[in-house]
Order: sequence, then C-alpha cells, then structure tokens
Amino acid sequence: MKKTKTLLLAATAMTAACVFAAHEGGPPPYPNFGLPRVEEMMFLVLQIGVIIFAAKLGGMLASFARLPSILGELAAGVIIGPWALGGIGFGSGLFAGGLFHGAELRSYAEAGQMFDATSPALYGIATLASVILLFLSGLETNLKMFLRYSFVGLMVGLGGVLVSFVLGDVCAIYLLPRFFGHFAYLGELPLVEAMTKEAPLYMGIMSTATSVGITARILSEKKKMDSEEGVTIMAGAVIDDVLGLIVLAIGNGIIAANQAAARAGAAGGTMDWGEIGFVAAKAFGVWIVATAVGLLAARWIAKFLKKVFKSPVVIATMAFGLALVLAGFFEFMGLAMIIGAYVMGLALSRTDLKHPIQEMLTPVYTFLVPIFFCSMGMMVDMSALCSRPVLIFGGIYTLIAVAAKVLGCMIPSMFCGFNVLGGLRIGAGMVPRGEVALIIAGLGLSSGYLTQEIFGIGILMTLVTTVVAPPALVGLFTPKAKGVRHPKPSKDRAREICFELGGDEVADLMLERLVSEFRDEGFFTSLLSKEDHIWEVAMDDMEISLRRERRNIYVSCTPAEEAIVMTAWMEVASQMNDLARSISKPIRREDVDRMLTKTTTSVKTGSSGIGRYLQGFVMLPGFKASSKREAIEKMVNEIAAACPRHVKNAAAATEAVLRREASMPTGLDHGIAVPHGRTPDVVGIAGAVAILDNSGTANGSLPDYETIDNSPVSIIVLTLANSETQTPYLQLMSFISKALRGNNGYGRLAACTTPDEMRRFFREVR
Repeated sequence: MKKTKTLLLAATAMTAACVFAAHEGGPPPYPNFGLPRVEEMMFLVLQIGVIIFAAKLGGMLASFARLPSILGELAAGVIIGPWALGGIGFGSGLFAGGLFHGAELRSYAEAGQMFDATSPALYGIATLASVILLFLSGLETNLKMFLRYSFVGLMVGLGGVLVSFVLGDVCAIYLLPRFFGHFAYLGELPLVEAMTKEAPLYMGIMSTATSVGITARILSEKKKMDSEEGVTIMAGAVIDDVLGLIVLAIGNGIIAANQAAARAGAAGGTMDWGEIGFVAAKAFGVWIVATAVGLLAARWIAKFLKKVFKSPVVIATMAFGLALVLAGFFEFMGLAMIIGAYVMGLALSRTDLKHPIQEMLTPVYTFLVPIFFCSMGMMVDMSALCSRPVLIFGGIYTLIAVAAKVLGCMIPSMFCGFNVLGGLRIGAGMVPRGEVALIIAGLGLSSGYLTQEIFGIGILMTLVTTVVAPPALVGLFTPKAKGVRHPKPSKDRAREICFELGGDEVADLMLERLVSEFRDEGFFTSLLSKEDHIWEVAMDDMEISLRRERRNIYVSCTPAEEAIVMTAWMEVASQMNDLARSISKPIRREDVDRMLTKTTTSVKTGSSGIGRYLQGFVMLPGFKASSKREAIEKMVNEIAAACPRHVKNAAAATEAVLRREASMPTGLDHGIAVPHGRTPDVVGIAGAVAILDNSGTANGSLPDYETIDNSPVSIIVLTLANSETQTPYLQLMSFISKALRGNNGYGRLAACTTPDEMRRFFREVR
C-alpha cells in the first residue's frame, strides 16, 4: 500500500512537471541541439538518474560533516554540471558534448548568447520541486507563534529584511559597474531609479531570506530553543520568510511595470512611478487577500477534502494540486509561483490535514527537492565563479549580507528588552540564508534578470552564510551571561529534561508517539528540523521543544509545563508497554514445535553459502558452566579472545545477549539453545558453539535455561552481529536451527569431541 501511494504521488509530480516544462514563460531559450524527441527524453532520464545519485551522495557527505544537506547537494550539482564533469564528452555520437551538453553550452557562452544551463524539462522538474518545497514550508509555519510574538518578531524580521534589502541593492548599484562593464548604465541613473532595475533588485531580495532549520539545530543543541533569544529568532525567522516573499512579490511587480513602460516606449527611460506604485500595491494586495481568504477558507477546504476523497493519499494529492493551481494563479498575476505555494501551505497549516499531507508528500519531497538544489548547482559556471571579479565582489556582497542581518536584527531587538549580547545572538541566528535565497537566485537567472556571474555570487553568499553562522551562534551562546536586560524569574525559565531509552529505534518511535499524543490533545506541532529530529509543541502560552539525539529524547520546558510533559510521557509509555506485551505473547510450545518440524531450509552450505560463517565460529567441546549467565559470559569472552577484530567490547556484547534473553528466552527443543545479540561493538558476525559437559551438576545441564520441551540444555550456539550494518543474521540463525534439528543433527553434534569434528559436522550439513 505504501509503495502504491509513493508511485501515485510521484506520477502526479511528474505529470505536473511536464505541464510546467511546457509553459510559455520560464527560462531563456535552451539551445536546440537538433535531437529527436525520443533522444531528448533519453537524455532527461539519464540526467535525472545521475542527479539523484549525486545529490544524495553530496547530501550524505554534508550531513556527515554536520553541515546542512543542501550544501552537499549544491556542491554535487556544481561537480556534475555542464561546466564541469557534465561537459566532458565521450565517444563521437550523442554524448560527444557530455551528458549535460557542456561543450555546446560553452560555445553559446563564448558567442555571448543568452541561454539556460538546463533543458526545459529539467527546469520544469526543478520548478515543481521549488513549489513543493515552499508548500511544505508553509505547512510547517507556526502561525500561532507568528501572531503571539508578532511585535518583537515583526521588529526583528522587518529590520533584517529592510536593512538586508537596501544594502544588498545599493551594493549592487555601486559595485556592479566597477566589476562588470555591461552594468555601466547603473552608474548613470539616479539612485532610486537604479534600485528598481532587475539585477540590483534581485540582489537585494536574495539577501533578505533566512533559513530557520539551520538555526533551530544550533539552538536545540545549546538547549536555548526556549530562551528569550531562541523564541525571538524562531518568531523573527517566520516573519522574515513572509516579509521576504512580500518583497519578492513587490519586486516582481516593479520589474513588470518597468518592462511595460519600456514596451510603451517611455521617453528617455523615464519611469512611471504611479504605474510602479499601482503594480506594487496590486502585488501586495494579491498576496494579502489570498492569504486572508486561504486562512478563512482553510477549514472548509479541509472539510471538503475529507468528506469527498477520504483516503489520506488522495487528500494529500488534491491539496498539492490546489497548491499548484494557486502557484499558477500567482504567476499569472505577475508574482512568483513559490509565493502561491507558500500561501496554500500556510492556509492548511492550521487544519488537521497538516500532518497527513506532510507524511504523504514526503516521498515526493525526498525525490524532487534534492534535484532542485542539485540543478541550482548545475547552473553555476565554475569559470565565472572562480574569476577574480566574482570572488572579490562575492566576498564584499557576502560581508554586507552578514552585517546587514546582524545589525538589522540586533538594533530592533535592543529596543525590545535585549542587551548587546542578546542582540548579537539574534542577529547571528538570522544570518543563514538557505533554500529560499537559492530559489530566488534561480528565479532571477531563469527569468534573465541575473547573469551567470551574479547567480554565482548569490550561490557563494548562500554557502558562506550557511557555513559561518552555526559556529558564530555557538560561540555567542557559550558565555552564560543573559541576553536580556530584565531576565525572567528562575521559576519561569525553561530547563531541559532527558529521557534515556534502550536504543535509537525505541527513541525514534517514542518521539513519534509523544508528538502524536500532544497533537491529539490539541497542541500545534511543528517539525523544525528533519535531520536533527527537532519538534516544537505549542498551545496558548505553552511552548515545548522536543529533540532526539541517538537514544535520548530531550524535552525543553518551564517548570510549570513539566507536569503536562510527564503526564504525556507516562501515557505514551503505558501505550508502548501494552503494545510490547501484546507483541511478546508467547506462542504455544506445541505450535513452535510443529513449525520447526515442518520448516525446510533452502540455504546452501559450503564456502559460498551461509554455512561458511560457522567455520569461523569458536568451537568449544567439553564446555562447563553452572548458569545461563555464566555460560554466555564465558562464551563471549572466548569469542573476544579468538576474534579480537570482531568483538571490540566483550562486556557490551555480553549485555546485548543478556538483554535479548531477558526479552524472550532462546531455548529450543532437544536441549538446543541459540542465544544471540546485536550491538555496534561487534564487526560483522562472530559466534561460538559449545557442547556442555556438566556431569557434576543436576541433570548435567544449566538449571536456569528454559527450553520449549523442558529438555536440559546440552548444546549452545551463541551468535553476535553488528546492529548498524546489513548482515545475514536471520538466515544464519535459521540455518543453525535447521542444521541441529534435521537428521538427528543435535545428537551427531553432541557426539563430537574436538573442534575439527564440530566444524566437519557443519560442513556436511545439507
């Protein structure tokens, strides 16, 4: 069923991508290489396959280095793009110019012709990815926080956006003519008029965005999510995104007015400020009216979707369809498609459809969004990016972008009760740009408003601000000094509670159930960071932060909120205990015996089969032990002594086996026991086979080792495996069980007196 849902959503996404690819607008013309349609589709399929692998690999490497995955996806795009590896030709046929036609594109660039670096079909898929990215961003927006912290957040967000936009725009006006001759006309225009030209306008808009996910990770790690600075940063980032999209809408309106005036042949390039004002007002009006209508109609939309379609996957598909329709409407009105997608997501964020839509669209998001970021990297001309003018101008623009955010957010925050240190923390938290800046840069390049050089400068600014902000924020939060002039009383300050679970999987499941429990109680839940498992839970005056770090769940809340946190935790723990008891209900022994008797094995032995693993096991004839625990400890120690490269920590391996035994005993019938355990402290698979010689004990066996037929244990096969890598663990356990139970295997093995005889027995098993 889950695969069917994924395929259905992917098919919907690809269909919509074809519609976007066929749109009359879009990027500058992609060079026509004269390929038949079938061969164009072949190139597209190959390109997408390469992009997916490169993007995922780049994202994994970036995450491993504790960097946002989008940086790795961007870098992967640069590496495989037409200006780098994708432009290397091979053979003399279709691929002579490279997979991404780099050789042909370079010839167009040398001739000074305008073109897009990606094909229309690939551009359509990237456009669709940006729509779903902003749609889900709107769904994740905490509207209640937006309203509750509207004043201080508005001041911080407004200051950051205004200062960033003005400085970014003015920087472009004064520096572009000095570094790039084709922008010399900017120096001849009045300042205000020059600020409305395409390139300066988009450079100002690019510098306004803020990436909340990167900051959320640092705040959570430093246990400052619920601090005064943390709450202000999160609220300011939400408002910052909204204001940035408004600025983009107004900027597109101004550009449209300029182009209309140019087409009308305005004398001497004189601007019609009345027309520009009207278009800007229309852009802002469309945005605010659409947002208001969406918020008011959201519950009716949700009710209609649930009543008519019922299935969550169909509801998610139709909701995404509405986002596409609204995105197309905004584009038709002269605004960017991503603004319409964000508005639809924001409208549905306050409905009970929010989480089903997020869950159902996750496969499409996982497939499309890395393609978008990788495609953005592919548009970067490395020769242009590495040129002296771009690097110098990019460095200056980046410094201005950082300073603008810090000062623009710091100064308003100091008028709202923060001191200098608190203002610096808020400013640093708003510095990372991230995905929205990349989308704006891509829009500018594909619309012909930005050149390759300016696009590369935007990418450089995004990369640098994303990398430098986390260590700066960590350093500013290292001092214990307060960031506010009048700190809250200690009883009202948030503190962190740590719940330690038995493993990563248990912690992940517990966090999921805990979030669901809060959601069922009417709390507003928001996923701040997928990579770092950070959630925010809010209702009225309560704000609780949840995050998982390996097997630990950290909950940040005030003392007054601890009671509801502990109540929720106990409720979820009770549900999990009931679930565990229902799962662990013992199967009747006669059923187990019947299943084992009838089971046949198809596992081959020998050097190439599962049986080869047993040849490396430690063989222990004449083994002595007085209890189950003693037997397991001695066998693990024997394995560690004989195979030190397989068992890095004997105590941890012993604990893993004993923990598995406490969950469910592993005694079979005919005196056979197969204790086993998984732990990261074991490399691959290791084990031992012991034939007990307890002639001096009662029954000649282990009195506390339970078997399903109450027979005394005489053979123990102990297996250790790594818990974090793939191993044929289950196949090996099945093989051992069948080998001992078939053809009187347990009797023949018990008769062995040397390790060689024991190994020969397993080699001869058929």
